[in-house]
Amino acid sequence: MRRVRPGAAASRGAAGSRANGRERALTSVAAGDRFEGEAKDLPRLWHVTLSVSGEEAPIEKVRRSLEQLAHDHPFLLTSRYAGDHAEIRYWEEARDLHDAAAVALRLWGEHRQSAGLPPWEIVGLEVIDRATYHQRLAEGYGPPPASPVGVHPF
Repeated sequence: MRRVRPGAAASRGAAGSRANGRERALTSVAAGDRFEGEAKDLPRLWHVTLSVSGEEAPIEKVRRSLEQLAHDHPFLLTSRYAGDHAEIRYWEEARDLHDAAAVALRLWGEHRQSAGLPPWEIVGLEVIDRATYHQRLAEGYGPPPASPVGVHPF
């Protein structure tokens, strides 16, 4: 914890101001820190949207590949596809955002062979926590709920 010197408040703005004639302590929270009462190592749910694209591929082959990926990994909620791009949405259980993102970034490459996925590259990744996902839906600006579940054309 750091204390602000008297008279230094003007240069530090409101965070370093005095309250009732006393110095106010400045505190910070390091990245990854959590509030008291939250378990640090308990897994949480993260909503993942992975976008891939590349050279045009036969659309039926893309569909079959995404269906195979969904069969191999039933955690996938929905996939949308076209001949040159696809989007995969699913829930990932992970300790933190870094872990969820790392798993998502490996998904396409690790399963390219087994599912017969096109040699596309990852061009987008969004990982948000469950509360943010539901808040977006409630406010009307999030992605539509992942239904119908499955593999669908754009």
